[in-house]
Amino acid sequence: MKKGLILILTIGVFSIINTEMGVVGILPLVSENYGVAVSTAGLLVSMFALVVAVSGPTMPLFFSGINRKKAMILVLSVFTLCNVISAFATNFPVVLVTRVIPAFFQPVYVSMAMSVAGSSVPEKDSPKAVSKVMMGVSAGMVLGVPIVSYISSMTSLRIGMLFFAAVNGAALIATIFAVPDLPVKEKLSYGSQLSVLKESKTWLSIVGVMFLNGSIFGVYSYLSEYMETVPSCLRG
Repeated sequence: MKKGLILILTIGVFSIINTEMGVVGILPLVSENYGVAVSTAGLLVSMFALVVAVSGPTMPLFFSGINRKKAMILVLSVFTLCNVISAFATNFPVVLVTRVIPAFFQPVYVSMAMSVAGSSVPEKDSPKAVSKVMMGVSAGMVLGVPIVSYISSMTSLRIGMLFFAAVNGAALIATIFAVPDLPVKEKLSYGSQLSVLKESKTWLSIVGVMFLNGSIFGVYSYLSEYMETVPSCLRG
């Protein structure tokens, strides 16, 4: 069951990161479909990243006392529903809102998945279990963009967005039926959890990640347009 649990967590993390990163490759299609500039379509990337930056230190704290399985079901349900709505949305603001809402819950699932994976095996095997879940993060970042881009280019933007919902839905169903109940055995007080903020290395890590992700997502916001424009200019 432990191997099955870790596999489901890995798929779940992939589905979350796929939703976050997959939209990068279809920004030109979003721009064309909704009649907005590519820079405006890039808000689907930058706003998601901004919300994650804000919710990252807070949302896992609020969910720390909630049954892990129930919390993960909630997060995957929000992602699935919002992706279905965005696929059938007729205007850009609705798409943007349905991107922002799931972003609040992204840190909840990712942090819980790693925590559950690490605690589901003997302590000596914990790093290996967490690294397997991290493979879902890597796969979502590396494979999400080309897969969704290919699907959208071969079919339509709507089908590409529905792919997000399909992967989230698959992870949701697997979590409901195959993941055991995961109650919180020892609930820590908010004060004890927040005490980590007294450490200077914590703030140094936060600032470092902010700058790192800020530079990455800043490039992602215009990379698709760049790849379309520059080659055509060189051919011209």
